Amino acid sequence: MRPTLILAAALTLIGPALPALAEGTAAAQAASAPTAAPALPAITVAEVATRRLTDRVIASGLIAAVEEVQVAPLVEGQPLDRLLADVGDTVAEGQVLAVLSRTTLDLQRAEAAASLAAARSAIAQAEAQLVEAEAAAAEAARAVERTAKLRQSGTAPQATWDTVQANATAANARVTVARQGLESARAQLALAEARLENVDLMLSRTEVKAPVAGKIVARNAKIGAIATAAGQPMFVIVRDSALELRADVSETDLLRLVPGQKAHLRAVGMAGTLEGTVRLVEPAIDPVTRLGRARIAVDQAGELRTGMFVEAEIIAAERDGLAVPVTAIGASPEGTSVMRVRDGVVERVAVTTGIRDGGMVEIVSGLQAGDQVVLKAGAFVRAGDRINPVLSPVPGN
Repeated sequence: MRPTLILAAALTLIGPALPALAEGTAAAQAASAPTAAPALPAITVAEVATRRLTDRVIASGLIAAVEEVQVAPLVEGQPLDRLLADVGDTVAEGQVLAVLSRTTLDLQRAEAAASLAAARSAIAQAEAQLVEAEAAAAEAARAVERTAKLRQSGTAPQATWDTVQANATAANARVTVARQGLESARAQLALAEARLENVDLMLSRTEVKAPVAGKIVARNAKIGAIATAAGQPMFVIVRDSALELRADVSETDLLRLVPGQKAHLRAVGMAGTLEGTVRLVEPAIDPVTRLGRARIAVDQAGELRTGMFVEAEIIAAERDGLAVPVTAIGASPEGTSVMRVRDGVVERVAVTTGIRDGGMVEIVSGLQAGDQVVLKAGAFVRAGDRINPVLSPVPGN
């Protein structure tokens, strides 16, 4: 019994001291442990990198001919006999499109040919008269010389001298008249030749020919109609079948366009795209719609038709440059800026932007390659905040 009593007494003495000993041990351990760091917010960032950027201008409009050539008859008053071309035909330069009646002009040509023959005969007669007159004048001149010698010897009376002088004067006058008659006959010959050439020209113009190569888009000529240039043209030809898109462009985008820029065209009902080139940027802006117009020449028209509605994607610029997602750009009264992260600290940096290509924006100045920017600019952070940056892949990569 004595050992048991001794153990119970010992436990009774030690029991109250055990909780105090445990508390002291815990306090010592807490004092020796290091202080825990505060948790930083995880913010998604994007890295500034170089990429290919394309500045696109979207426009739309209608297809029209680059140049339309109107074909009118060059001979008035002749009925139309035959039509040799129709709408949609592709014709070559000089190809006959229609033929006018030649009946009246054939009669005029016969008359002009007869007048030409008569003029040639009149010239022959005038030349013979001139020869005769010149011969008579020469004889009269010799008579004057003989009479003058006789007068010196005193054997020729005054009456004879007067007669030969009068005869010589009359002969010279007849020579002058004959020469003028010959000139008149030659003028009549030239007039007859001109009339014949004019009729031949009109006969050649009874064949209405295409002045240029291209596609016929309109035909107003009808068989039996009297040819005239006062009404509608007989045919309308698109020169070289060249078409263009007359695209309406906003005034801000119009300033970015210059001739020579490439464009991709898409038409309703066509599976593929067509290529084009900006041919002309019109200098005027519509004061009502505030739209300008750019003319885009279609490289290969294919199945395009005038009047079709076409959309265009014009490549205004294309180059390599630093870019960030568009969500990283912030705007304020001070200008455009991004939230750059350095050593886990956020700072606001002013930037100059350039091309916007889809979800990316070109950074012209303010950042360098490899910089990290907050993906959603300033949505959750402010300048001076410490964050835990989480790198995100650049959209589009």
